[in-house]
Amino acid sequence: MASFVSQTFLITFSLFSPFFITINGEFSIQSIVTSTKRMEKMTHLHFYFHDTISGKHPTAMQIIKPHNRSAGGSFGITFMADDPLTEKPESSSKLVGRAQGIYALASQHDVGLLMVMNFAFFEGTYNGSALSILGRNEIFHHVREMPVVGGTGIFRFARGYALAKTVWSNQKGDAIVEYNVSVVHY
Repeated sequence: MASFVSQTFLITFSLFSPFFITINGEFSIQSIVTSTKRMEKMTHLHFYFHDTISGKHPTAMQIIKPHNRSAGGSFGITFMADDPLTEKPESSSKLVGRAQGIYALASQHDVGLLMVMNFAFFEGTYNGSALSILGRNEIFHHVREMPVVGGTGIFRFARGYALAKTVWSNQKGDAIVEYNVSVVHY
């Protein structure tokens, strides 16, 4: 009965799809559907990320401290962030979104962060949409590249990359980072 229902669904579905290939197997059924109705779009975004870990109103805070700091230096230190994203490097510039997520010192040999971050936008066409970044950020390199692994809203099915460049930092760890993001989405 289940086999008959799944075969009927596949036949019906294939009649309404422009291109449909079915690969049957014991464990699963895989389908490849190609639609000519959806066109991919390329979007380029430019904004500034303000990461403040000092002062009375930090936007990022340390949530994990390593047990034995002498063994690995800063390795394992983890921060939770809710950082403003602005149009220009000045903190008084127009707010276009928030960077929300975590970053951790993930290297025992250099300063390499693991970034798990959502860039949630609330300006113009991008209001309510977000991009997800997951990757390595070598903060002492002049320009760093990180992958965009997905998105929501207008950025559904997004893939691409983010280029980050520190434009200002201090000894306390506060920083302003310029982001140029290129994504393909539907």
